Amino acid sequence: MMAKKEDLIVGLDIGTTKVCVIVAAPNGDSIDIIGIGTHPSRGLRKGVVVDIDATVHSIKQAVEEAELMADCEISSVYAGIAGSHIRAFNSHGVVAVKDREVAPGDVKRVIDAAKAVSIPMDREVIHVIPQEFIIDDQDGIREPLASAEACLAEDERDLGVCLIDIGGGTTDVAVYSEGSIKHTSVLGLGGAHVSNDIAVGLRTPFEEAERVKKKFGVAAARFLGSDDVISVPSVGGRRPREVSRKLLCEIIEPRVDEILTLARQSLVKEGLEDQIPSGVVLTGGCSALEGVPDLAEEIFETPVRIGIPCRVGGLQDVVRGPMYATGVGLVLFGASQDR
Repeated sequence: MMAKKEDLIVGLDIGTTKVCVIVAAPNGDSIDIIGIGTHPSRGLRKGVVVDIDATVHSIKQAVEEAELMADCEISSVYAGIAGSHIRAFNSHGVVAVKDREVAPGDVKRVIDAAKAVSIPMDREVIHVIPQEFIIDDQDGIREPLASAEACLAEDERDLGVCLIDIGGGTTDVAVYSEGSIKHTSVLGLGGAHVSNDIAVGLRTPFEEAERVKKKFGVAAARFLGSDDVISVPSVGGRRPREVSRKLLCEIIEPRVDEILTLARQSLVKEGLEDQIPSGVVLTGGCSALEGVPDLAEEIFETPVRIGIPCRVGGLQDVVRGPMYATGVGLVLFGASQDR
């Protein structure tokens, strides 16, 4: 039986290397994942669309796969947009409350007041995230940020934590403290750059470099358990070559080190390196690479863990990977908006 489309919540994660669609159905106070669709992303570079037709095709393929699994028709989605062209900044608004009680209209007015800022003509505001509301000098009144609920614990967001999402073409950095987001930045580097380094260094096709990275890659050679020899396909129809895993890791390490170091530098630049006592949470497909958490602990000098989507039912075992964190976060955000 086809589910009622008006009850469904759909998250669309348009990444540089893959498009992911997650379909969820409300189940009381929680949600159940009932459908998942993924397709290689074509037409994006560093999160920016460079080929609209190829991008549309990738989205359609992922949507059709999710519709088939969930036995439904998708008509609307909560889309996640990332890339080096995205910027975030803090603003505040002040309004007077007419009655003794704060009404939803008052909340809307103060958010509109905070949105009334001067921005360049070639840019527009696509999303507003309320951090905190203050009434008569009483602070600490917050709205939940559902997009962080996929893999951050509430106590982490309250104490202070840095979330680093290492995607295919970009890496997103977000700092949470006192229950709300305090800083975001986007780095123009991601897992695809690691794969490209492998493709060039080992003279192998990009698709094979991606496969070799996932199957044999380790973030640093010193974390390697055994120096096995692996077979790597060559380009131009040449015979495969035998290379050591140590050589593969020596190619991977500089790029992963660069990504994590730039992420830390973005915190230092904003004076936030001492405001994350809960440590760092890594998510995104590249964070699943063996040894990345250990390397991150050395660079950040703080506890590091892998963020795995939680607080969902249904096909939860299928989405229990850091590469699905954004998609699950989008449906959790959508569920919070519908309540």
